[in-house]
Amino acid sequence: MHILVITQYFWPEGFRINDLVQGLIERGHTVTVLTGMPNYPQGQLAPGYRWSGPYSEDFQFAKVIRAPLITRGNSKGARLAVNYLSFALTACVAGLLRCREPYDAIFVFQTSPVTVGIPARLMSWLKKAPIVFWVQDLWPESLSATGAVKNKKVLGAVGALVRWIYRGCAVVLMQSEAFRKPLSQMRVPAEKMVYFPNSAEALYKPVLRDASWQGAALPNGFRVMFAGNMGAAQSLDTLIEAADLLRHEDRIHWIVVGDGRQREWVEGEVKRRGLQRSVHLMGRHPVETMPQWFAQADIMLASLSRDPIFALTIPAKIQSYLACAKPIIAAIDGEGARVVVEAEAGMAVPSEDPGALAEAVLAMSRKSPDELRQLGENGLGYFNRQFERGLLLDRLETVLKTHAGDRQ
Repeated sequence: MHILVITQYFWPEGFRINDLVQGLIERGHTVTVLTGMPNYPQGQLAPGYRWSGPYSEDFQFAKVIRAPLITRGNSKGARLAVNYLSFALTACVAGLLRCREPYDAIFVFQTSPVTVGIPARLMSWLKKAPIVFWVQDLWPESLSATGAVKNKKVLGAVGALVRWIYRGCAVVLMQSEAFRKPLSQMRVPAEKMVYFPNSAEALYKPVLRDASWQGAALPNGFRVMFAGNMGAAQSLDTLIEAADLLRHEDRIHWIVVGDGRQREWVEGEVKRRGLQRSVHLMGRHPVETMPQWFAQADIMLASLSRDPIFALTIPAKIQSYLACAKPIIAAIDGEGARVVVEAEAGMAVPSEDPGALAEAVLAMSRKSPDELRQLGENGLGYFNRQFERGLLLDRLETVLKTHAGDRQ
């Protein structure tokens, strides 16, 4: 098949769609990617990219067509809205002018924003190709949950846009089974919904801790590691409060590997509370180094804010942690917590409960190395049964072939 992938984010930005495209190519499919100029998460064009281009390049034998956009800047308010809308507009133009081949199917990777569905609907109409739409974030619910939009009229307008996008899709893939009810409320028929969770890139696998690893000088003791985006949704204030509660536990260290809108706030809180001894901000690092980083940790932490919409979500980092056979504490409500408990891979505590998180970390710190290793092995086994990359690529191929066949 020739598949047109539409995504606002793509390599060198670190999103799961990169690996999925590579997997489709490995299986003999031709892939064209329509995407934006890379600017996530820094808010400015990535090194090697300028307003003059490049607007065409190759990635793992995929043809990549880039559309210009207004960069994210500080990733706040009006600037972020302009970023989203500019890509929707320019991707429509780039699709019209430069995506000239016939396509068997259009695959859309929809993390925020949902506006990526606008060029998808245009290209579907032009090419008479079915849309397979992979929902990572529920809109408009995510906008209200993060506080990005509070105006009911604006949320209503976004809801109408979402319904229009879903109406044009042959299949709506859900990263969580809990998405069924909200998708039904957006008038997606049950027969169009297919559960398709995130996997983890092949690079995520168990790695033994190497004392000579030169990636970073980390403190000795019991290491709790949070890895990923430092945004409002990750409830990093819960981590800070829990670290404050355990400030007298000299063995316990909180390692944060990542970057994002909340990093400046976290740095300020660490300094204000005098937590420099126990909270260590390591910054952002290439995704290829993540298994080595994880290996330096005793347990991994996943956290989200307390909101009904986040309780429906399985944060993609959980699959990465499981694939690396790491024990997990999930400071998450709902689906993310369910996965960790069902996998017998660690502990789950309520969102935004620093006391419960501190108690869980203390309890995990008292487990033997063998007990922690067993939790990690449990998680890896669960990953292989539920989220393994090849298994999910098989499922996606079946969906794509079925609906491409419907068109022919």
